[in-house]
Amino acid sequence: MTPPMHDDEVATDAALVARLVAAQFPGWARLPVEPVDSIGTDNAMYRLGDVLSVRMPRIHWAVPPLEREFEWLPRLAPQLPFATPVPIALGEPGEGYPWRWTVCRWLDGTHPAAGSSLGADRLAADLAHFVRAMRAVDPAGAPRTAWPRALHEEDGFVRTTLAALADALAPNLDQVVEIWEDALAAPRWSGTPTWIHGDLSPGNLLTQDGRLTGVLDFGAMGVGDPASELRVAWNLLPPAARTRFRGELGADAAEWSRARGWALLQALAQLSYFGVRNPPIAANARHVIAELVAEVGTDTGPPRPR
Repeated sequence: MTPPMHDDEVATDAALVARLVAAQFPGWARLPVEPVDSIGTDNAMYRLGDVLSVRMPRIHWAVPPLEREFEWLPRLAPQLPFATPVPIALGEPGEGYPWRWTVCRWLDGTHPAAGSSLGADRLAADLAHFVRAMRAVDPAGAPRTAWPRALHEEDGFVRTTLAALADALAPNLDQVVEIWEDALAAPRWSGTPTWIHGDLSPGNLLTQDGRLTGVLDFGAMGVGDPASELRVAWNLLPPAARTRFRGELGADAAEWSRARGWALLQALAQLSYFGVRNPPIAANARHVIAELVAEVGTDTGPPRPR
């Protein structure tokens, strides 16, 4: 059984996946099915033979993003510079399992370690290359990202979450509030719709020999504020590589301030929801907040309150 991430999620296991595959895709019926050790929150992952994988939504809200991937990722993948797990089959409910699921390409690689300086400069350049490629894709007809609300519309959620996490964030609560208020004060994005991946994070990236080779989980993809794509600057990159990443993308002060706000928003949401359910995700959320706080009062961070 895969570990639960949500109170009302649907449990899956390798035997269920094998039965579903055999019933709906008999050509793959003889392939072994093995669970994949993953920190993913919305989908349980299984290896299907040597070159395929199966994604099983854990929770009802994970189904539309999976269907979005099935529709759009085959169109995007040829325009991107790194490998993606393109879905090649869409399974239907069965065997007591209530939702659609997908069979995708399996990609080899290693997840990069958050904050590591080893090869970080090259990784920053690779990530910027990927972001530029996403932004260059024609946005005509594209869905909205899974982060559709403007940053200022999340203020109520952030204030409530900050209050709930006040003890956990002490003694840096004032700096965290300042980061958020600086992001809200930045000019709002009003540009042309831009494709974004939506969740660039260590668990969704694959590397080999220090180079980016693959990008996973496009369930949050769509058009939205391009600053929201830059959260990877804090959830993965150390300060020097972060500067390289920003320079490669030419992010101005307003975009960078909003990016900090998006990074903080996601970290607070993860820490609040996954604090106990998913320790690695919660640890990365704490890492993001620490990196943001460390910038306060520097040339790259908001001014320290006086």
